[in-house]
Amino acid sequence: MKTIGLLGGMSWESTAEYYRLLNERTRERLGGLHSAKCVLYSVDFAEIERLQVEGRWEEAGDVLAAAAKSLSAAGAELLLICTNTMHKVADRVAAEADVPLLHIGDATAEAVRAAGPRRVGLLGTAFTMEQDFYRDRLTAGGLEVLVPDGEGRATVHRVIYEELCAGIVREESREAYRAVIRDLVAAGAEGIILGCTEIELLIGAEDSPVPVFPTARLHAEAAVARALADEPGAAPTS
Repeated sequence: MKTIGLLGGMSWESTAEYYRLLNERTRERLGGLHSAKCVLYSVDFAEIERLQVEGRWEEAGDVLAAAAKSLSAAGAELLLICTNTMHKVADRVAAEADVPLLHIGDATAEAVRAAGPRRVGLLGTAFTMEQDFYRDRLTAGGLEVLVPDGEGRATVHRVIYEELCAGIVREESREAYRAVIRDLVAAGAEGIILGCTEIELLIGAEDSPVPVFPTARLHAEAAVARALADEPGAAPTS
């Protein structure tokens, strides 16, 4: 099995989910006491969030590119950025890294296409919902992307940063997300992309009338499939 490098800490709550998902999927594929071979570089999210808010994306890219080099030096053979929003600097990280980067947008688009939907609603941070770096990746993957209205985007973004990134899960926020999802479905969404890894702490399939696509899970599953591609005796992907 190839060693997976995790560029995490954005936030650590979702990175912990990545670690769990990678190990669970590896055990499912290999059986017994097998677990994922991985190394983690966890950044200080307060520093990254400040750079996001101030629009200093080049500096944020410097931080993640340096972390990616450290992961490569530690033995990583495949790299994951364990967050959707910071894929805004994915090209920079990929250019600086010495190992392949598995893009979360590509893993997500492939899974959505395989499931059937072509028109999807996207939930995420304001950066992810409003800027082109992520939506364009999904569009290039054959999807039509809808986002919530201004009020809905503000609600989704606020809950992520003020609650989920701090490990706070509130029922009223879950209901607010359900309302945003209903609006997207009314606008024609055939599926909902949970385009922020922390959202998976709040929303699941039971909260949506159409299929949901949890990006952290899809990213982790794609990573394990890539890491085990040449592994004899691994159970097939499903």
